[in-house]
Amino acid sequence: MEKTAVVNLEENAVYVVKRGQLTKVTAKNHGQDVIIWKNGEVLDVDRNQRVRIEGQEVI
Repeated sequence: MEKTAVVNLEENAVYVVKRGQLTKVTAKNHGQDVIIWKNGEVLDVDRNQRVRIEGQEVI
């Protein structure tokens, strides 16, 4: 049996399919996401966030 999914093409996101399950990785303002693969499957998504220093006292 083939599964299908509908995604919103107006929304910025990345989608991962693992063992038939769809996971949406949402967009961030700044930073990077690194996809970690193991044996042909996505194992993890490593999310880093960049914060620009613009005079804040605390970040």
